[in-house]
Amino acid sequence: MDALSQPAPEQTFANPAEHWRRRLVRTLLYGNVDRAAKAKARVGLAILAFGLVYGVIAVRLIMFAVVPESHIVRRAGSQERISTARPDIIDRNGQVLATDVRAPSLFAEPRRIIDLDEATELLTAVLPDLDASELRDRLSTKRGFIWLKREISPKQQREIRHLGLPGVGFLAENKRVYPNSAEVSHLIGHVNIDNQGIAGIEKWVDGRGLAALHLAGFATDRLQKPIELALDLRVQHAMRDELIAAAVKFKVKAAAGLVVDVRTGEIISMVSLPDYDPNSPKQANDPLRINRLTTGVFELGSTFKALTLAMALDSGKYNLTSMVDARGSLRYGKFNIGDYHGQNRVLTLPEVFTYSSNIGTARMALGMGVEHHKWFLRKLGQLDRLRTELPESAEPIVPKRWGELNTVTIAFGHGLSVAPLQAVAGINALMNGGLLIPPTFMKRTEEEARKLGKQVVKPETSEKMRYLMRLNAEKGTAAKADVKGYYIGGKTGTSEKVVGGRYSKSKLLTTFTAVLPADQPRYQILVMLDEPQGLPETHGFATSGWNAAPTTGKIIARIAPMLGIEPRFDLPPAEQLILAKAAR
Repeated sequence: MDALSQPAPEQTFANPAEHWRRRLVRTLLYGNVDRAAKAKARVGLAILAFGLVYGVIAVRLIMFAVVPESHIVRRAGSQERISTARPDIIDRNGQVLATDVRAPSLFAEPRRIIDLDEATELLTAVLPDLDASELRDRLSTKRGFIWLKREISPKQQREIRHLGLPGVGFLAENKRVYPNSAEVSHLIGHVNIDNQGIAGIEKWVDGRGLAALHLAGFATDRLQKPIELALDLRVQHAMRDELIAAAVKFKVKAAAGLVVDVRTGEIISMVSLPDYDPNSPKQANDPLRINRLTTGVFELGSTFKALTLAMALDSGKYNLTSMVDARGSLRYGKFNIGDYHGQNRVLTLPEVFTYSSNIGTARMALGMGVEHHKWFLRKLGQLDRLRTELPESAEPIVPKRWGELNTVTIAFGHGLSVAPLQAVAGINALMNGGLLIPPTFMKRTEEEARKLGKQVVKPETSEKMRYLMRLNAEKGTAAKADVKGYYIGGKTGTSEKVVGGRYSKSKLLTTFTAVLPADQPRYQILVMLDEPQGLPETHGFATSGWNAAPTTGKIIARIAPMLGIEPRFDLPPAEQLILAKAAR
């Protein structure tokens, strides 16, 4: 046999082309003659393998320590809704109105429960409000995740943790907290158990896309900026405090108040009583606790006379020297219309306003005509639904067939029901130079407001209306609201409520709207009292001039310094300070 046919000695023991990993394994298992070295290598390999396994376990433990419930959150998110993070809501001065805190919630994984009876007994001992039979039924299912109780106390969490029940755990959820309780309830609204807005500004926040961000996983605490409102919490507190005092004094069914910046449309304060605590919003479903300023619609009585006189002045058919016949009563069909402060004579146009003459106001509206009356009220936003950031709003109740009788009664505030905020927006336009500016709960500059505003009356008409409002505080029905140093103007309104399809003489709704200062209006204040009672000090009268007007005066005395309005004393009367420009 020649040398070419014999295998080379090297090929008997190793193949040069063999992969180095295979050679290493073969050497460790079979190739070492030195058994001690081979054992040492094998132990090293085992140590390396166990080290890798325990390293993975250590990393996982560290992850669970940092985010202990992340895997549970993901699992729960696919089966049960988990409360989501929301931005803070603050007032115009940075005071927190709504914020999130982390609160523990109790969950169970029924498939991991070992002893149903023991778990039921121990959990109901700590949480006695849980129904034992219902809890046992829920724990006996094969589900992977169920809520047992949302938002438990830290003490309850500690007690349950000490029980050491397998299959029972906690999730830290976002809980909405309202530090000011009922003080801002109707404006802020509230959320449900899943931290989703279901009323007020909270619902508006979700409507702007927050809900979609939550579903996409982008609405984390770090990504959300506070929602800054136009509300001034100091003014809100003073308004609510005075309304509560008035409600007790005059034994009213309900009360409400607004403060609005006439130049920007910003709502500085909004209170509707009775209110509720948004931290425990069960009372929100009570029909007596509606937001009467946006959701309720009312006949606002003589407050509407400001709109009627503005219509007459703006047309050019009437001026401040016009005379209006208010003798006797106005008979229209089967209805007899008279004046509460009847003078039984021909009145000047300013006297129609200061005496709050139903007859004079009705005659001016008839002089303008039904179609013109409807057109003017629609132009001032009184015949269409008012839209703001608040989702809760109501359509005005407008006559289906609007004839001359409707114009007569609507002229002095009966027969047309509007939201009080709607009327305030229209009167703002009569005070600020003629611009109808949409009201807002958000902060807004005057420049931004002017871009949104619509000219609805002439600037000179606005000047004349300022004069009439101030004149009414000097010598008319608004005298009891006058506060020295603040030069306010105002208009009373008293309407009879409809009971059983008929107007009731004993159930009244009184309103008062004030502007300050009247020569250069900056704010409008509206106060509304539902069914006030006559008192000995009011000589048994329950009309606006005896209750809503003095209540407004007390509110102005408290909030004017907060709003930065400095008192001015020894100012001349309206004829000298305002009429010089208004009578042109």
